[in-house]
Amino acid sequence: MKTSRRVFLSGAGAAAAAAFAGSASAQTAFDAVINAPRRGAWDDQFDAEVSSGGGRVSSTLPVLSMETASYVERAIASYSNIVASGGWPTLPAAKELKLGVVDPDVELLRRRLMVSGDLSPRAGMSPAFDSYVDEALKRFQARHGLPSDGVTGRYTYNSLNVSAPVRLGQLQTNLGRLRELTAKPLGHRFVMVNIPAAQIEAVENGRVVLRHNAVVGKIDRQTPVLSSNINEIILNPYWNAPVSIVRKDIIPLMRKDPNYLTNNNIRMIAPDGSEIDPLTVDWSTEEAAKYRFRQDPGKINAMASVKINFPNEHAVYMHDTPQQNLFRDQERFHSSGCVRVQNVRDLVNWLLRDTPGWDRRQIETTIQTQEDVHINLAEPVPVHFVYVSAWSTGDGVVHFRDDIYGFDGAAELQITSSI
Repeated sequence: MKTSRRVFLSGAGAAAAAAFAGSASAQTAFDAVINAPRRGAWDDQFDAEVSSGGGRVSSTLPVLSMETASYVERAIASYSNIVASGGWPTLPAAKELKLGVVDPDVELLRRRLMVSGDLSPRAGMSPAFDSYVDEALKRFQARHGLPSDGVTGRYTYNSLNVSAPVRLGQLQTNLGRLRELTAKPLGHRFVMVNIPAAQIEAVENGRVVLRHNAVVGKIDRQTPVLSSNINEIILNPYWNAPVSIVRKDIIPLMRKDPNYLTNNNIRMIAPDGSEIDPLTVDWSTEEAAKYRFRQDPGKINAMASVKINFPNEHAVYMHDTPQQNLFRDQERFHSSGCVRVQNVRDLVNWLLRDTPGWDRRQIETTIQTQEDVHINLAEPVPVHFVYVSAWSTGDGVVHFRDDIYGFDGAAELQITSSI
């Protein structure tokens, strides 16, 4: 799955080096963009129209689709032209540029946003951060999975300063993934978890019908790439802690607070099924790892109200969480490998749509009982955990995400871990 930096840059980097050697100066290229009524050398505003009200970047086209792969091919052609024409400028040390600010660096920001197509050349050059720049920067931020606040914070600066050759290589790498993923039928209904985007799509008849923020695995506890079929929903689930969490989390927590298990409704179960008193265990050793740890259903349960099951060798699943605040984070890489789903009951309602007796009211009523209930889906729904960090949808917008696990092979793309 991992790609070396040498392999990643062998195509885009080598082509870029040759293009730079024979191209006009970067300043000349920028002037051509600014003075042209349309994008000229940058492929006819492939990624623009923001200044004329076309700033929306969302789409109902699924990430996993043959159409998306074809749009990525178009994006590669556009970004190849950008590289060949000198790329885009690098912004200097971070400043908080925002609406109303007048600063010489705003002109450089304008140039940067024009080259990537977020700002129309018709907006002109000025040191003033006006409404055109504000809308263009928000569009750039939305395309890169950043909060669209129109302010040049550190993540925005780092994303702006990823070079054009590296972005081109990222598109090429992800085109290969998309081609492989869409080479076989995906079904008329499926769920996709895009790990680097920390986002979930429920897809039906070739269109996204639900989109959810997700919390996925930490860098050292990665969510795996897999394909399976969702076959079971558990309402008010018990949570059984994996041995890895027992060793890495529960044992250290018990050493700090002997009441941790009791306060969190977690029971210790022996191999024979009997319950163990935590005070009889030597927590200075790894003795506890031989027991099973089960948390009762309830509001503080690690899976909260819902668990979504599917067979897989990694023992991962999707679930609700009592930590709803995590869905507001820009970096949603907090789990131990499983996937937490924002507004999970909407997804469950969609999954159970064809299962008799389980409408939204029945789901909510059952959750209120806090009783553990297992529901088999009438028809299993395919689920795909994928790693797609760059894609393009039918609205002509190119999306990029942080290469959180380093699968793309360029250190420049691991923005989160570099800050």
